[in-house]
Amino acid sequence: MSFVGGVTGSVAPSPGIGIAPHDDVPIRPADHPTFGDRVFRLACVAAASVALLIIASTVIFLVNKSRPALAKTGIWHFFTGSVWNKAGNDFAVFGLLLGTLIIGLIALVVAVPFAVGMALFVNEYAPPRVGRALTGVIDLLAAVPSLLFGMWGFFAFKAHVLPVSRWLSDHLVALPFFRLSKTVGSPNFTGSSLIAGLLVGVMIIPIITSVSRDVMARVPREQCEGALALGGSRWAMIRDVILPYGKSGIVGATMLGFGRALGETVAVAIVLQGVRFQVNTHILEQGAGSIAANIFTKFGEASPIELSALVASGLALMFLTFAVGLAARRVVARTTRF
Repeated sequence: MSFVGGVTGSVAPSPGIGIAPHDDVPIRPADHPTFGDRVFRLACVAAASVALLIIASTVIFLVNKSRPALAKTGIWHFFTGSVWNKAGNDFAVFGLLLGTLIIGLIALVVAVPFAVGMALFVNEYAPPRVGRALTGVIDLLAAVPSLLFGMWGFFAFKAHVLPVSRWLSDHLVALPFFRLSKTVGSPNFTGSSLIAGLLVGVMIIPIITSVSRDVMARVPREQCEGALALGGSRWAMIRDVILPYGKSGIVGATMLGFGRALGETVAVAIVLQGVRFQVNTHILEQGAGSIAANIFTKFGEASPIELSALVASGLALMFLTFAVGLAARRVVARTTRF
């Protein structure tokens, strides 16, 4: 200690004198990674490489197996036409792609409001005991096989949707997608895109609910309690605190459910009872397109060239799923930024 100008202070060490180990000097981390760091880095790189290798090998396999069909029909015609002629070896999947998108969008319209509402109820309104029970039920529903959903949809759910389809066709004809085509004599509402979309929507509700609930549970409770302490209602707290905080997670959960809806196979095949290859935007009429259901129904009895076409349609579905995943990443990044 030194007394300079009446002020007591510490003596700064001279450049030639080392600092004692007991002084409050931060210790710099080692510049060179340790053996454990190198092992952990190598394990992470190996795990990431395995994932990329699986994706790359899958794409290479699909491209290799689909080459005969694409060479026979032409790549442009295969992705822009709507025909499936086994006798003439003429295949095109645009109608199936559009039908798959329609079923997935209907599922999202049905599932997202219910899923977000259920997640809010479990986290904010339900008593703790009831919330834990509902959480277990939701997780169990997410694990139910799609075959059981398909059987339930065919034997029980479809009968309750048919009156709704008739009512929509009679009272909401102003909306183009609720109109019936002029060629339909007595309309048949079974096996429609609406029924398949509603069933798939029920199937993806547990997935979206589970992810959204986890995201909402991570909202800082100090902010929620502060909003309530300032005189806000519970709904105002949910609207101004919880939903903005969990927006990116909810969007990610929605896109995860959308990817599941695009690839749903068994349940859609059971409900549709046949796939329509032409473009059909009338969601109430019988006949809908689904790439996954078409592969499921035709794979066992397909000829070599048709088998190649089925693999090519699976490649198209994979590209569609990749596009949805990339769009989801961009949307989540933008919602996180703002």
